[in-house]
Amino acid sequence: MAWLSLIVAGMFEMFGVAMMNKLNRVRSWQVICLLCLGFGGSFLFLSLAMKTLPMSTAYALWTGIGASGGAVLGMLLYGESKDFRRVLFIVMILGAAVGLKLVD
Repeated sequence: MAWLSLIVAGMFEMFGVAMMNKLNRVRSWQVICLLCLGFGGSFLFLSLAMKTLPMSTAYALWTGIGASGGAVLGMLLYGESKDFRRVLFIVMILGAAVGLKLVD
């Protein structure tokens, strides 16, 4: 259950980052509320995951999911570069996350 909470926390983190980008383009209360919902949900599910998982593992995976997910969203939704090296480093982040899971 903790691992599922951590994945959900990462998804909320990605949503929060997407709303931060949207807020830079469109200023509205709805976007601000969605931004708060995204990051609030992210912290809530991260705290649930940390009841079982070690803090170092949970935080590293949470930031990895958020960082790589944010980069992928940027490439898919906002036309950011899809350079091979960029994709390679995203895969490396995810590989490190899997490695942490395997040694935990």
